[in-house]
Amino acid sequence: MTLHNINHLAFITNDMTKTVRFYRDLLGMKLSAGIGHDGYRHYFFQMGDGESHIAFFEYDGASPMKRKFPGERTSEPVGFDHVSFTVPTKNDLFALKDRLEAAGLDVHGTVDHGLFWSIYFYDPHNIPLEATWEYMELIETPAIEDDDPLKIAAEGSDPRPGHWPEVTSPTPEEEKIAHSGNGQPMRDSFLKRGLARFKDGVDPNIPD
Repeated sequence: MTLHNINHLAFITNDMTKTVRFYRDLLGMKLSAGIGHDGYRHYFFQMGDGESHIAFFEYDGASPMKRKFPGERTSEPVGFDHVSFTVPTKNDLFALKDRLEAAGLDVHGTVDHGLFWSIYFYDPHNIPLEATWEYMELIETPAIEDDDPLKIAAEGSDPRPGHWPEVTSPTPEEEKIAHSGNGQPMRDSFLKRGLARFKDGVDPNIPD
């Protein structure tokens, strides 16, 4: 099993219109898909690799998060810090900085982190964002500089076997099914309207 890339990062918004304006029209992401019903929406924005997405839920009672700068210490019970997007060149980084500042946003940076340069800014809901230009390439991993190194890191980059139980009860073929979720009517509608198709002609309800 290999986790190939981030499929999507999901956030909460209390204003999907502002969200679309920011991520599609200002940051240039493709608004790729969405579903909405009963005062609830779930919209997806595709990144430049054609695979990774960020997504937003909108519903009654949602509110913007408290503003916190990336990496800033907090005692709040949060598990999210920030999202970083990669840009391919230094000129792209400064072009984005110029675009954000022209839109009236405060931009912090550029900051040299030793492996990459970054700028920091916020979306309309105080979600902290980073844009990164990588100018270094790691040739040996794990590459760690730590004044109190963890012993576990010395084990190397690759997964170490023997720390978790082996699978002894794999899911039988007849149980490899999915229950109807929020998006199934969306799928049926998209197929009917010609907006989507199964990948490589695969129907998830038919066994391999």
